[in-house]
Amino acid sequence: MPLISSTEMLRIARKNKYAVGAFNVHTLEMLQAVVEAAVETQSPLIIQSTVGTVKHLGPDYIAAAATVAANRTGLPIALHLDHCTDFPTIVQCIRAGYTSVMIDASMYPFEENVERTRKVMEVAAAAGVNVEAELGKVGGVEDDIVVDERDALLADPDECSLFIERTGVFTLAPAIGTAHGIYKGEPNIDFARIGQIADRVEAPLVLHGGSGIPAEQVKRAVALGMAKMNIATELRIAFSDAIKEVFAALPEENDPRKYMVPAKEAVKRLAIEKMQLCGCIGKAGDIR
Repeated sequence: MPLISSTEMLRIARKNKYAVGAFNVHTLEMLQAVVEAAVETQSPLIIQSTVGTVKHLGPDYIAAAATVAANRTGLPIALHLDHCTDFPTIVQCIRAGYTSVMIDASMYPFEENVERTRKVMEVAAAAGVNVEAELGKVGGVEDDIVVDERDALLADPDECSLFIERTGVFTLAPAIGTAHGIYKGEPNIDFARIGQIADRVEAPLVLHGGSGIPAEQVKRAVALGMAKMNIATELRIAFSDAIKEVFAALPEENDPRKYMVPAKEAVKRLAIEKMQLCGCIGKAGDIR
């Protein structure tokens, strides 16, 4: 099965009140780990890369690895470019084989966000590629995008409806109180706002800042209409901590296979936990 657009995948997820786990990967081992988790649980999967990872590995390398995974497993797998502010990079990734892209113009005024999103829609929709956009500002750090907590703005439900009407964007990431990175305290999620946005728009909603949100809060957000949950920071920590443990026990180790294997297993275990939380386990058969 080739890589697929996440548009229909996420529409089905929202309709059936579960979310698809979207995992940011930075190495081949991380990509393999989330794919193995999806195979073991028969879950639909979104593999994500940040702009920094695209620059580090190259979009063609990432797309080739994701394509191998999709063809080998037969699972519904999408490849998504996360939080991109740069139009040429979006085009480059689409040409490389990405099936979903995010244009993040949330730092601009509403009208400019609309225009930048529409520009991406013209290119991506013609190629059958999903487009995700953000409204409001999610706090925290995502790659090289930094939003101070004081500057984080929650999405306005009426603006969300107007934004989708004006842009035609397929999926929307509204700022609802989550943050990128690991939370310093309890997340302050505005569940009423999620419900209000979901009542106004049919498009699947995306939960950014999924690392570290308590299980019950994730389930509540998904039940209200969040059809995609992004997980990044927790994966990096699990991967890195596993490697650190190997070197703590064996400081002279110099065979990457000896420390990459436990790192890969740590990511796989965490990915399965997140898939369970999203409610997408066993749902691969929903997408044809």
